Amino acid sequence: MSDFAALVRRQLAADLRALPARVRGAGGTQQRLGPLRTIADVRGAARRALPRAVFDFVDGAANDELAMRRNRAAFEELALHPRFLVDVSSVDTRTSVLGSAVPSPLLGAPTGLSGLVHPGGEAALARAVQRDGSLYVLSGMASYSIEEVAEAASGLRWFQLYVWKDRGFVRDLLRRAADAGYRALVVTVDAPRSGARERDVRNGFSLPPRITLRSLLDGALHPRWSAGFVRHSRFVLANTPPRLEPGDGGQDPLALVEYFASQFDASVTWTDLSWLREQWPGPLVVKGLMRGDDALSAVEAGADAIWVSNHGGRQLDDAPSALSALPAVADAVGTRAEVYFDSGIRRGSDVIKALALGARACFVGRPLLYGLAVAGEEGAHHAFRLLRRELELTLALTGCASVADLPSASLLSPGSGGRASSPAEAS
Repeated sequence: MSDFAALVRRQLAADLRALPARVRGAGGTQQRLGPLRTIADVRGAARRALPRAVFDFVDGAANDELAMRRNRAAFEELALHPRFLVDVSSVDTRTSVLGSAVPSPLLGAPTGLSGLVHPGGEAALARAVQRDGSLYVLSGMASYSIEEVAEAASGLRWFQLYVWKDRGFVRDLLRRAADAGYRALVVTVDAPRSGARERDVRNGFSLPPRITLRSLLDGALHPRWSAGFVRHSRFVLANTPPRLEPGDGGQDPLALVEYFASQFDASVTWTDLSWLREQWPGPLVVKGLMRGDDALSAVEAGADAIWVSNHGGRQLDDAPSALSALPAVADAVGTRAEVYFDSGIRRGSDVIKALALGARACFVGRPLLYGLAVAGEEGAHHAFRLLRRELELTLALTGCASVADLPSASLLSPGSGGRASSPAEAS
């Protein structure tokens, strides 16, 4: 028998032995996740798994979605300049955020109304991230309550909120978060009003969902999502003021939506941030800043960390990429505050670039939601692990044995002509 024939015979025999296990697992979670090797793959699977209006709610951005595209373009325009003959047989991705050790600089961002994507919602996202020992930030506009997520995921948690007009409600949320063990408060400041999400407008997306012939047909084409939505619907905001909590007649979704729509406060100033600093006993993170002078003002108002973000392109469509704003913020605050980053991360190498430009850690939102849509907690964990593995590989290929080496790592910028540029020059 020739070598080729022997090879074919061995492969056929192995395939036949594996066939019963494959048949048993047909349609199962691992079979759905196995072919998904990148976040782009996971996104494609999420598009197939979700009704169009729900997918676009997650995937879309403001207006013409220019800022969202700028976020990706900024990463693609920067190249990493590797060093060689460095011992990278073992790479160390460990770091810390506000004194808490985390196994890598990849963390879970707050995403509102995740229960629309999958009934597991924020509880599943928190467990998925914490399975790697990482940090999860719960959105103040979550479909699971502060207490429910604390019970479901006991690991490291922060809480995010907007400064609502109803300051009594804000104080109540802060008390609940502190009592439930959320270690830090993240206040989002880039949404004095909600951005114009035109995909949502075109799709007729609304809360509570409006049942139409189009939505019924779309639901019929996505039976797995529809079954979960009907049996375990989580499409309302869970962290509500006491007067809007469910009574004997249940919760009124329309009243909730109207209340929160009226609560965006376009009059919030640095005085209000100082007020929040007085109300919250733990570390304070200010999210959504894109300027060095704003970052300095936040530090002077008592912020312990600055989170550079353009809201994933979901607010001001004419904003620059978040990555382009990162070096100026990092330079402005220096060692006075930690600097974090989100907006546009789709590869582990993106995390490396953000760290090289001055971030201490990076948060991801949409990639986890894509995974959640495909396979709940397992899908979100799969997406998180894809990024984590890419991060580790890129770190080694860049010639860095530790994330601590990254601030001095060189980047190649588009205008450098192949010359290694410093992070400041690469901005």
